[in-house]
Amino acid sequence: MYGEPALPATLESLPYADPQAPKGGTIRFAEPGGFDSLKPWVLKGNAAWGVGVHVAEPLMLRSIDEPFTLYCLLCETVDTDPDRSWVEFTLRPEARFSDGTPVTAEDVIWSFQTLGTQGHPRYAGAWAKVARIAPVGARGIRIEFAEKDRELPLLMGMRPVLKQAQWEGKDFAASSLDPPIGSGAYVVDRVDPGRSISFRRNPDYWGRDLPLTRGLYNFDSIRYDYFADSNAMSQAFKAGEIDVWRELNGVKWATEYDFPAIASGAVVKEDIPHQRPSGIMGLVMNTRSPMFADWRVRQAMILAFNYRFINATLAGGSDPRIASYFSNSTLAMQPGPATGREAELLAPFAAGLPPGTIEGYALPQGSDRLLDRTALREAVGLLAEAGWTVGADGILRNADGAPFAPEILLNQSGSAMRAGSEVQQIVDIYVEALKPLGIAPRVTLLDSAQYIERTNRFAFDMTWYERGLSLSPGNEQALYWGIASADQEGSKNWMGVRSPAVDAMIAEAVNATDLDGHVAAVRALDRLLTAGRYVIPVSYPQVSRIAHAARLRHPQRLPIYGDWPGFLPEVWWSEPPAPAD
Repeated sequence: MYGEPALPATLESLPYADPQAPKGGTIRFAEPGGFDSLKPWVLKGNAAWGVGVHVAEPLMLRSIDEPFTLYCLLCETVDTDPDRSWVEFTLRPEARFSDGTPVTAEDVIWSFQTLGTQGHPRYAGAWAKVARIAPVGARGIRIEFAEKDRELPLLMGMRPVLKQAQWEGKDFAASSLDPPIGSGAYVVDRVDPGRSISFRRNPDYWGRDLPLTRGLYNFDSIRYDYFADSNAMSQAFKAGEIDVWRELNGVKWATEYDFPAIASGAVVKEDIPHQRPSGIMGLVMNTRSPMFADWRVRQAMILAFNYRFINATLAGGSDPRIASYFSNSTLAMQPGPATGREAELLAPFAAGLPPGTIEGYALPQGSDRLLDRTALREAVGLLAEAGWTVGADGILRNADGAPFAPEILLNQSGSAMRAGSEVQQIVDIYVEALKPLGIAPRVTLLDSAQYIERTNRFAFDMTWYERGLSLSPGNEQALYWGIASADQEGSKNWMGVRSPAVDAMIAEAVNATDLDGHVAAVRALDRLLTAGRYVIPVSYPQVSRIAHAARLRHPQRLPIYGDWPGFLPEVWWSEPPAPAD
């Protein structure tokens, strides 16, 4: 995205892969909930994890040892102009789908058009900026852009390429359990809908001899088993039915890993460091709900959330709190007032920004007791200013007499970063802390399918929210919190952000011509989101805690993103069993 690629055109392998890694063996993962689709590229259905990762390939492969750099995979060359107003890809002549048919320019063009018009909403934003896409010669594709956006050539390079012939005469937007045909290293092997899916390494994978893929895709089989919740997943791991477990609780990591497989050496623990931003995680407030339209109400809810007590009670205070969306990185907003270019970018919007955006905003410190009475008194004042007062019945109401009783929607299976039981514990403590304010939330627990359906259409007041962020934020930010995504079902803008300032900072970030300009725009964006008071943030782990079968290995050289898509299982392998005496 900025500067030059770190790796030369003559690279022998990715720096975090081992070209000598042995091939073979199986790796087994656990996933919460279930699935009813093998199409992760559309909104309908609950797709099985792994299909989009293992089966389909993009034109270019991302290196997770650089903030945002792509290298040619399906394509042989890529060309663009200094303004990045167009991009041309030339396909490798040897590129093949798993059925042996060649990957053609027509497949690429059809894939991009179909994803952009019938696929998941995450593809629509970039596609709307495409003015023209057409074949060039026998193996080329030229894409011209209708808007200035320096990230678009990279986004086109990351789009999955599907086989057009497989979907002819079918409704692409519909959910389906038909195994898709891709050009990736794996094919769908066995499917037990809702319960398990396995992928088999394709011995005829077209890209197996590319320098870029040396040391990747080492397992013969990758299996995902689905469980009702995180507790069942954890027990399956301890019983040896699963090979990998990511521990999200620092206290458990330190005190509860004494089960027999650890003692025998069959399972080992590893801390995987990383340099990526914290992202955002916690309880999100839906500003589409009239209860949360006012920033003062959202600040009151943040004040009532006594993070210090919750973190000490549930996690022993082991992990730091998320201070802003890009904490733990150079992209994070700095303490105090905005300065320099960052301040210049925010200045035109100053009159309409919540307090603290430009001057500086920090989360409340909290108390070591359940109730932070100082913070609650401040919350009462803010709620009164916003028109909410406690009546004689002890219930917080507005001028029309309507009670402040938000619904907190939870997924009983948990999330990628928090077990369902842990989220429930956090919410239970929070509900108790809200009682002195006259607030009695309704907590609704749903299965995964119901939860996805509700959150896709933003049918909640509050819910648990997680969004991982990269070292090179760009167009995806518009899907997370841009104006256009606020009413787009299936987007990640669960809080309903509608801010011209946010959209302007995203545009500035993707069109910056150097790293300093990009950092200034992202820091300004970080201020807008954090001071917007949309999420009540919790803690984040500064390392990934991975327990795994001792036979599983990875290179010593770790990428800057750490445990990130492209690391596990891509560069891992299984040690062959020792020969019998």
